[in-house]
Amino acid sequence: MTHTLVDRRRPVHYWDGMNLLQRIAASMAATAAVVIVLSAAGVALVVAMFGHTVSGALALYFVIWWTFLFAVLPFGVRSQAEEGEVVTGSEPGAPTAPRLREKAIGATLVAVLVLIITAVALPWLEL
Repeated sequence: MTHTLVDRRRPVHYWDGMNLLQRIAASMAATAAVVIVLSAAGVALVVAMFGHTVSGALALYFVIWWTFLFAVLPFGVRSQAEEGEVVTGSEPGAPTAPRLREKAIGATLVAVLVLIITAVALPWLEL
């Protein structure tokens, strides 16, 4: 079993999911493409399989996606003060590396799953 060291703290295997996420998130174009393709696939699946309207599926997906994005924003964030490298003139509590692209991809994956689960459950809910 071979591995490479991306950082010196832990070995990363070529099949490691986080390594793949980091490689995709390294490029803005790749991140946008993954988010758009996964979002479109999830909405199209809900429209085709469960009879939702396109506008209804998009609205539901939009609410779910933003909710999950805002929920994961604080995960793993370290402030400049915690890192000991406060940039002059900036807020010491400002994040050093927020990893927004990785969080957007993660929120997209979870939002698509929740959208599908919601589409399955909606017909049985008495609204």
